Amino acid sequence: MAEHTSSSITIEAAPADVMAVIADFARYPDWTGEVKEADVLATDERGRAEQVRLVMDAGAIKDDQTLAYTWTGDHEVSWTLVKSQMLRSLDGSYLLKPAGAGATEVTYQLTVDVKIPMLGMIKRKAEKVIIDRALAGLKKRVESGEK
Repeated sequence: MAEHTSSSITIEAAPADVMAVIADFARYPDWTGEVKEADVLATDERGRAEQVRLVMDAGAIKDDQTLAYTWTGDHEVSWTLVKSQMLRSLDGSYLLKPAGAGATEVTYQLTVDVKIPMLGMIKRKAEKVIIDRALAGLKKRVESGEK
């Protein structure tokens, strides 16, 4: 079983408000930093994204990837890699839990396998940076109240 990296943050908003920002792929370039383009390629019967193409620019790593999304109720979304130029595999998820008084604990889990050789320790550090930036951007975006 592949090792994964995860981190959590508390956001001062209801889970539904947090999930609304997570599900709004068109706005990812506004708050994620690394995502330069996001195009929803397919949606489910509820209008939620099932496949999304993302153009990423994380400095040394630039990639054009397609991810498949699975929604579990209104509290979890997970994704897996469909295709990529740089990655062999990518699995991730956001899990939302109410944290009292209108707050939400968001846990982001990520496992990445790159096509180029990379030490496990360096890969875990890169995953941690990606997760921490994403959670900080998500928190800022949700708490700003922007739609």
